Amino acid sequence: MPRRPKCRFIEAMPNVFYFKPHRVPMRLLEEVILPVEGFEALRLVEIEGLDQGQASAQMKVSRQTFGRILAAARKTLAQAVVLGMALRIEGGHFEVSESNKNKTEDQSEWQSLTENENSKQGRTNDRKTTTNKSSAGSSSK
Repeated sequence: MPRRPKCRFIEAMPNVFYFKPHRVPMRLLEEVILPVEGFEALRLVEIEGLDQGQASAQMKVSRQTFGRILAAARKTLAQAVVLGMALRIEGGHFEVSESNKNKTEDQSEWQSLTENENSKQGRTNDRKTTTNKSSAGSSSK
């Protein structure tokens, strides 16, 4: 049995958790899932401008693990943009860093917020969902 993934440290939860192509009805879209730690990896490297060594130290993972997280996040983002899929940011193995716990909601509150938001907008789970399997390097539908 494989060991459980180590917890990754993130600065804060994302403000927006869902993106979709303009003027395409939800019922027609396939969806890809970007784990929260993948979102954080993209933020650290692409927005903050950190190199992978600095970013991996901030997330408290090895540089190699950070590279895998970043590669999977980039692939997921590219799939959503190139193939016109919806992008949902959720899940993963993470913890909000101590310095920001007072500034953001905890994981369970955020998760219930996304579930409440989905139910308010009449979203169902009948859409196809695609997730990346970084070890296999392919996606399943």
